[in-house]
Amino acid sequence: MTEELIYDILRQGLWIAVKISAPVLTVALVTGVAIGLFQALTSVQEMTLTFVPKVAAMLIVFWVSMSFMTTTLVGFFTDTIVPQIIGGAR
Repeated sequence: MTEELIYDILRQGLWIAVKISAPVLTVALVTGVAIGLFQALTSVQEMTLTFVPKVAAMLIVFWVSMSFMTTTLVGFFTDTIVPQIIGGAR
């Protein structure tokens, strides 16, 4: 296994991590900004108002995108990682 191959697999793994985490992190960002704007407009400074809706939205998006995440990870492992473990050529 060459150094270039290791860096290529690492780059692919990091890109997969970005693709998998993007939906959940985007929803957390949008929900946080919306709740922050609501709090600024109404002067309501309740800590649970920021936490509970954000976690609920993240859980819903995680549940909806779970098949995409699983398919992406399984594809990465079966196409890239497993052939390297068993010694196959890329």
